Amino acid sequence: MDEQRETLQRIVSTLANKNDEIHNFIDMLNQTIRNVQVNSSKVIRELDEEFDALYSVLDEMKGTMANTIQQERAHKIQALHNQLSQCGSALESSEELLELAARTLNIMDPTEFSKAARQIKDRVTMASAFRISLKPSISDSMTHLMVDFSLERHALQALRFLPVPKAPEIDTAACLVADNCITVSWRMPEEDSRVDHFVLEYRKTNFDGFARVKDEQPWEVIDYIKDTEYTLSGLKFDKKYMNVRVQACNKAVAGEYSDPVTLETKAFLFNLDNTSSHLNLKVEDTYVEWEPTGGKGQEKVKGKENKGRSGAPSPKRTSIGTSPTAKGSRDRFTGESYTVLGDTTIESGQHYWEVRAQKDCKSYSVGVTYKNLGKFDQLGRTNSSWCIHINNWLQSTFSAKHNNKSKTLDIPIPDRIGVYCNFDGGQLMFYNANSKELLYAFRTKFTQPLLPGFMIWCGGLSVAKLQCSQVWDQGCKSFRSNTGKKRGSYCCKVSFSSFSAQI
Repeated sequence: MDEQRETLQRIVSTLANKNDEIHNFIDMLNQTIRNVQVNSSKVIRELDEEFDALYSVLDEMKGTMANTIQQERAHKIQALHNQLSQCGSALESSEELLELAARTLNIMDPTEFSKAARQIKDRVTMASAFRISLKPSISDSMTHLMVDFSLERHALQALRFLPVPKAPEIDTAACLVADNCITVSWRMPEEDSRVDHFVLEYRKTNFDGFARVKDEQPWEVIDYIKDTEYTLSGLKFDKKYMNVRVQACNKAVAGEYSDPVTLETKAFLFNLDNTSSHLNLKVEDTYVEWEPTGGKGQEKVKGKENKGRSGAPSPKRTSIGTSPTAKGSRDRFTGESYTVLGDTTIESGQHYWEVRAQKDCKSYSVGVTYKNLGKFDQLGRTNSSWCIHINNWLQSTFSAKHNNKSKTLDIPIPDRIGVYCNFDGGQLMFYNANSKELLYAFRTKFTQPLLPGFMIWCGGLSVAKLQCSQVWDQGCKSFRSNTGKKRGSYCCKVSFSSFSAQI
């Protein structure tokens, strides 16, 4: 009975999800119907404007062509109404089945419950909700019925609707998400010399799949693109996905849009965890500074956090391959471990962030660590942490550290260091972010979630948050990056930008 109950619970969840999809699709169909009405009215108004100038010659043709438009509108609306009716019937049946399943969950008699559960399972298999198409059968575009007679007035008897460019096809394999940019590439299904330019539209979304009519942002438009490729630069990836679509235009009319393509914009976003940092570190979400007599302000903050910890937890940020850590779940670093960790763990995938240091920072370390780093431990001195260390006290030294072993790096210290972590591949690489030169690479098998780690003495760290994607060429171990121009004021500080990589 328990097994059947679990199966029925899964069925209930599946039905609820399907109902949500159908509700969303119904909204889309209703919006499509409205668009057909608006667009058809628009082309009829434009048709009237053309016929007003040529009324004496085109009166008979005007009626014929207007009738064609009205027939097309009626045909599209009828087809959409038919599809809407099918969806309504499927939804009604699904809701009835969902209600029956919910009531069945309350049956206590095992025999009766088992019989009812089998019946519901059989009905779900045949439910129409799983057989209907959730794509509109008719496009809402009426552009193929638009006219422009400026060049055809000498041949009125041969008038036809203008040829409309076909919808372009977006080449997803050639699309690129990188360096705060998205490059979109497309092609025409067949050669069309009359295409004058293209229009690219894009919008951010948190949904992978069908658009949510009620929740989506409006499309942003880039017009008059002459090539079949365009790069959107300076983007801020604060949503999980980006929808893009393209339409071709000749000198008179625009064609239908391509099928929208959803591109994923991953970002490894983390702040600094002020609940476990050393008391000599003044820490905010995006700022940390070493204070030789610090600690009092941190104690007050910690006390406030402890008092409010019994309340409802605040929502946490999540990302693919990462998860937020529970603040206040570990002891503060103390002694000579002037350490602060990121608040988001790396559990899979490839991620990248950068560190920028000013010359007067005396000593700092950058790397990753397992969550079990002790409160007296320093980065690189345990078998669960890896880092590179920069010491500018008296003379400059540059080294890579792990398990209390140090490897001196006989190379210049860059002013910007890139950290690339491939969790699944067991790679931790440090780069000169300016020259793309590999500084040092650790290769191991990560067995626990990782946290970005930073140690600082006699200086500060300032985080310049950026949300970017990286593209890596593992063959030549190089990368392209664009950290933007966001800079703060520095007083012996290090700034770093965080983004994730797509291989």
